[in-house]
Amino acid sequence: MQQDESKPQDEIPATPEESEPTDQAQEPTQELDPWEQLEAEAAKWKELALRTAAEMDNLRKRTARDREEAIRYANQRLLEDLLPVIDNFEMGMLAAAQDTSSMIYIGMDMVRKQLNDFLASQGVEEIKAEGPFDANLHDAVSQEASVLPEGEIIRTTRRGFKIRDRLLRPASVVVSAPPEA
Repeated sequence: MQQDESKPQDEIPATPEESEPTDQAQEPTQELDPWEQLEAEAAKWKELALRTAAEMDNLRKRTARDREEAIRYANQRLLEDLLPVIDNFEMGMLAAAQDTSSMIYIGMDMVRKQLNDFLASQGVEEIKAEGPFDANLHDAVSQEASVLPEGEIIRTTRRGFKIRDRLLRPASVVVSAPPEA
């Protein structure tokens, strides 16, 4: 027992009462840290859910817009293929125009009107080929000297068309050349 008495005071183990205050002081911080961690994780998941919802909303809108555009321009290829047929039909009308009172010409004119009405119902418009040359709408096939200012359209060699806001075929035009010095 003397060994127990010879132990210095600092080596005596602490009583549970002495150790409690230090444990209590640490417990609130340990409780806050997990709570803060849970709040941070919840905020992270909430942000992820919001981003995912926004992405889904954007995807839904983009899909609806793409679907609407696909429906709107679904017949574009057909109309592009129809344009040369219309060109040939109009050349036939020019040849038949020598006798505008003939039944053939009158019948062809009725078909031409129906074709134009059909094109209009599909949103097809003829490109006006007059005034200044516009590379977005016109295709310059040649230049000629003219009294018109440089870059003005002199005449159309082939009509151009657009469907709503898209170009189906540019108008082929002859453009005035710059004056020779």
